[in-house]
Amino acid sequence: MKALKIGNLCAPVPIVQGGMGVGISLSGLASAVAHEGGIGVISSAGLGAIYNNYSKDYREASVWGLKQELRKAREATRGIIGVNVMVAMSNFADMVRTAIAEKADIIFSGAGLPLNLPSFLPEGAKTKLAPIVSSARAAGLLCRKWWAEYKYVPDAIVVEGPKAGGHLGYKNEQIADAHYSLEALVPEIVAEVRSFEAEHDCRIPVIAAGGIYTGEDIYRIMELGADGVQMGTRFVTTDECDADPAFKQSYLDATEADIQIIQSPVGMPGRAIRNSFLDRVKEGLKRPKACPFDCIKTCDVTHSPYCIMLALYNAFKGKLQNGYAFCGANAWRAQKIQSVRELMSSLRNEYDSFSLRAKLFGTK
Repeated sequence: MKALKIGNLCAPVPIVQGGMGVGISLSGLASAVAHEGGIGVISSAGLGAIYNNYSKDYREASVWGLKQELRKAREATRGIIGVNVMVAMSNFADMVRTAIAEKADIIFSGAGLPLNLPSFLPEGAKTKLAPIVSSARAAGLLCRKWWAEYKYVPDAIVVEGPKAGGHLGYKNEQIADAHYSLEALVPEIVAEVRSFEAEHDCRIPVIAAGGIYTGEDIYRIMELGADGVQMGTRFVTTDECDADPAFKQSYLDATEADIQIIQSPVGMPGRAIRNSFLDRVKEGLKRPKACPFDCIKTCDVTHSPYCIMLALYNAFKGKLQNGYAFCGANAWRAQKIQSVRELMSSLRNEYDSFSLRAKLFGTK
């Protein structure tokens, strides 16, 4: 495997662990991945609920929680630690400022285009910025906007395909359309980014995400031009994943038919594991009477069938009767709980084995 270089950061293993909220990827998982040579990512989503004991003020607790998680990760590893901050979050600015102040190595930001992300960087800040996009058009728009407004070039770009877990940046009819597959998107986005690089004499690594499951998958997508990959689902069924064991077990128990596309209260389609809670939603679960968090800008409590923050928080705590697990398209393939070290080792071995076969016999 080639190392993933993002500016002066170098990950010996070109794997970014996806930021999974609420609470699925905190300091425990992120530090374990970073320690094994990848890029570990803390999800900033829902920290105000997780750190509710510190303060009943959601935003105040979120800031405190992110500080604690970053500090715990730093104590556990010298590897690369990032933070995922969704544009759609109402406390987006708070989380970005906190991540930068705590010297996170890199911020990954999606669920909307982070057009103003460079505006938060004070002079001398070392934190790298990596937007998450779902099309070449979005990648080009963002690169040009950042350069025109801030004279800033993205430090990396993540392209997330429709097989990803959680909220998806696609319309329902695009999710199964081959034109929007990761294999189709990566060459398009790489071409767009390379064109911008040539104009501005810079280097922007492209990281592919969504449905990547094996070392062979990593090899194939990097052959299409990606500099690295982002993986979330594979890291859920690890010892170090911060979720409750019941959450991890839901992956082990899932069949392919259980993986379904749902309509999230935040107005985007999402991929999750079917369970009794989602069945009740389909049957007409009662709407929440009030919004306890005001966590997502696009969530309208008057039309929401349930509070997504509570549903995801309950799942994180293992209370799946009152919540559900987001997942990638390949979650049903999970067979065991293993350590992050074992997983990273197996991915490297699969990659090397397939790479050798490809060189000897060609890829098929």
